[in-house]
Amino acid sequence: MRRTVSLTTVATLATAALALAAPLGQAAQASTSSHGVTVAHACAAPTKKGDMACNALQVTAGTPKSAHAESDLTAAAAPSGYGPASLQAAYNLPSASGGSGQTVAIVDAYDNPNAESDLATYRSQYGLSACTTANGCFKKVDQTGGTKYPRGNSGWGEEIALDLDMVSAACPNCKILLVEASSSSMTNLGTAVNTAVNLGAKFVSNSYGGSESSSDATYDSSYFNHPGVAITVSSGDNGYGVEYPAASKYVTAVGGTSLKTSSTTRGWTDTVWSGAGSGCSAYDAKPSWQKDSGCAKRTVADVSAVADPNTGVAVYDTYGQGSGWMVFGGTSASSPLIAATYALAGTPSAGSTPASFPYAHTSALYDVTSGSNGSCGGSYLCTGTTGYDGPTGLGVPNGTAAFTG
Repeated sequence: MRRTVSLTTVATLATAALALAAPLGQAAQASTSSHGVTVAHACAAPTKKGDMACNALQVTAGTPKSAHAESDLTAAAAPSGYGPASLQAAYNLPSASGGSGQTVAIVDAYDNPNAESDLATYRSQYGLSACTTANGCFKKVDQTGGTKYPRGNSGWGEEIALDLDMVSAACPNCKILLVEASSSSMTNLGTAVNTAVNLGAKFVSNSYGGSESSSDATYDSSYFNHPGVAITVSSGDNGYGVEYPAASKYVTAVGGTSLKTSSTTRGWTDTVWSGAGSGCSAYDAKPSWQKDSGCAKRTVADVSAVADPNTGVAVYDTYGQGSGWMVFGGTSASSPLIAATYALAGTPSAGSTPASFPYAHTSALYDVTSGSNGSCGGSYLCTGTTGYDGPTGLGVPNGTAAFTG
């Protein structure tokens, strides 16, 4: 089941809504924004404490500003949405030469039985090398590392396709490990994170979130405290407010931007996406490398990348609610992009804390200085500003230097 909402509605949803779910089979409808697109949440909202929802937003109506962005680079019938060449150019990524030998893990709930074949179509469309089980580039496991895959779920299937495609777009030479949790509970997803690390992944992307709770400290120590491993987490798609596990002090919380071409020297510009999650954690302690004064505890986010569905990315999926080429947004797009950027930067040293790396290299990020994701008295916690701000953190990648130890 998916919930269909307008882009402007996404920006104003309260974080408390994460704890509520529409009745099974019933979708919440809203009108299309006159200046945007209509989107649908790929995953249903959590129904109980400890459950997570994926942060993928599918464009269901309207024309994204990123439509046919690479029509001159691909086949005649080019997919809408940004593809690899645009994303690599926007964030100055050395994707042609970087990432060889690195493995990026993505952790999601349930199974997408078409994951490998759909990935092959995406990579073929954009001229990327094959990434298959046969050539050792792609591997799919269940949450304990075996092959007893969980039941399928079309919404999480869309999330899986989005994650696979974004890792491929940012780091075509990276290997990809897909770990499928048995359900969307934090316990099962956390077990899948541990499995990804145990299987050797030094970069783990998590594109899901739910309400914070007093259990978060336990989750932190059980699932996310992995020195020497870069773990990225989506900050959320409901505007100002904080989700877990983005609030974990052990992860890189990834916010969201609107990405457009511009006449600047860079050729691109990022502004705050109105749906990006941000704010002060209610439970997690502030890590030592965060120096902002507006939150006594952990502040979300740390860095960001494109997440606005109206400047969305191309995704190929035949198991989800659509079939074939679609456009997606949400911080589910930005988290795997940042995980892949960490991989391009090289293996973190043993015992290091990759979440702190961007704070030591702020000049190696494009600062995002405009836009807002909600009402917070006009402070940096919900407003783009020079230097650190909540919705976009320290900024978006300008190459890989900010993601090295």
